[in-house]
This record gives sequence, structure tokens and C-alpha cells, in this order.
Amino acid sequence: MKESSVRTVGWARSLPVDRGVKTARDWAHEHLVALGWDTAAPETADAVLLAVSELVTNAHVHAHSTAQLVMAWDSRCLHVSVHDRSTTLPAPREPSTERVGGRGMLLVDALADTWEARPCPHGKTVTACFRLPQDTEH
Repeated sequence: MKESSVRTVGWARSLPVDRGVKTARDWAHEHLVALGWDTAAPETADAVLLAVSELVTNAHVHAHSTAQLVMAWDSRCLHVSVHDRSTTLPAPREPSTERVGGRGMLLVDALADTWEARPCPHGKTVTACFRLPQDTEH
């Protein structure tokens, strides 16, 4: 039986708490431009950037941790992963007019095709996957 393989292109970046989410968005944007998503699928690229902002913010604010941001494109899905030191897994919360925050994972849930959170030996990793629209050639 012949094994199939998938070619993946990826990038990784460590973002200390004192390096704002703008650094993460700018870095992710550079790689979306390299993939051509800024012109081929600008709405999807915007969704990725907003998800990056939310995931890195969660790592900094809730985990008080450096965010390890990894983006990997396997020709089917762009996997955006953020690892932090907290073992508490995120979950979308119901919107509330009484809380200022708490909507980050609701946004990620709405923006990404899929997302998951997995515990790791030294924290957790949250991964959101984004697919290009069907009519987009890439």
C-alpha cells in the first residue's frame, strides 16, 4: 500500500506578554500575503487576523503567558495554533451585557471552519483552521 503525504508550509513566532497583539497580527499578515490570501480571499484573511488577535490576547490576558503562534498551510486548511502555559481549556461563553470581555472564543468559533483546544504537558494549544472559499483558486 502506497502512503500519501501532505506538503505543509509553516511559520512560528514567540510573542512575549509585553509584545502586543499588533505584532502577532502584523506577522500573520505577512504570511497571508506570502500565501496570496490578501488578494485571493481577503475576507478569510481578515477572519484569520481577527482569530490571531483573539487567541494571542487570551494567552496574554488569561494565561499571563508568552504566546507561541504557529501557522501551517497544508493546501487544504490554514492551521493557526497558539500555545500558552495555562492548563485551563477555553470555551465559548454566552454573551453578556455585564462583562466587558469573554467574547474571544465566540468570535473564533464564528470565524474559523473548526477549532479545538488540547492540553499539553506544559499548558495548552488552541488551533483554529481556515479553508479558502470553494471558488478561490490557490
